[in-house]
Order: sequence, then structure tokens, then C-alpha cells
Amino acid sequence: MAITFLRHASLPKRYHKRYNGWRDIPIEPQTIPKEAYFFLERLSFDEVYSSNLQRCTQTLERVGIFSYQTDARLREIAFKPWVEGRSFEEISQRISYHPSLLESEKRWHRFICQESLFQFEKRLNDFLATLDPTKEILICSHGGSIKKMLSLLGYDGISLDYLEWIRIENGI
Repeated sequence: MAITFLRHASLPKRYHKRYNGWRDIPIEPQTIPKEAYFFLERLSFDEVYSSNLQRCTQTLERVGIFSYQTDARLREIAFKPWVEGRSFEEISQRISYHPSLLESEKRWHRFICQESLFQFEKRLNDFLATLDPTKEILICSHGGSIKKMLSLLGYDGISLDYLEWIRIENGI
């Protein structure tokens, strides 16, 4: 089995460098270059999964994939309501912010996330456990979710930019 992880296409510039967890924001269709289609021509997939947020489903459709299953477990992490849509600069202006929060990933996570790391990992692990190990799979999701799934599969420290992809063989 192989899993190909694809990060969704770019969002409109006004959403860049913001915490856009569960906000349902559309992509910028014109930001998908023709090269994005090339990897799809070389690979075929038995199953295609997508986060149920439109930035992922629109990405798949823009690159010519219309047959896929959406799954809310593939969403980005849930940020606290006061964090959603804000930039780091805005968050750092809050009275409750202190630079020491950045010294630990866990402290920062607790400060900005509504969903615990345990909950986030559990939902992604639950999704991964449902995959058929005999299939060639494509997953279109979000940067943080993909990074965490790769880590859960033993591939630590890999981050994908918009429209980047990585194929993991014998992923499960």
C-alpha cells in the first residue's frame, strides 16, 4: 500500500499567516499551476479522501478528481474561537499572551487550541486505522493534519507547502 498526502491549494492572500483551522475558506483557483496536475497523471488511486472543508475538496476538483470521500477527521486542528482567523501578531497582543508560551510546543498548543493534542492525534489515528492496506490512497488535507499523520506513521518533521505532496509506501 501507498499513501499520497496532498496539501490543499493556496488560500486568498488575506488568509495567509493566519490560524485558519476549521474556517471553511475557498481556495484561490488561479494559484494552481499546470504542474500540479502532472503527478496525478503518473499515479492512479484506488481511494481518494479529503477533509470536508472546501479548500480541500476544491483543490481535488480543480486538479480533476471528482470522485472522493470527505471525512471531517482530516480537518486541521480546532483552534480556540478567539484564535480562528487571527494572525500571530494579533494573538500576541492579548493580555494573556507571554513570549514564554513559545518555549514549548505543548504550552503554545494549550494556549491556542481548543482540541488537545491527544484528541487531534486520536482522530487522525482513527482515520488512518480505517484505510485498506492493499490500496493506493490519496489524502487531500491541511498542513498541520498532514504533518501530524506523517509523524504518526514515523515520518517526523515533514511539512508540506500549498499543493506539495509526498508519497509514503507501506504507510500503515
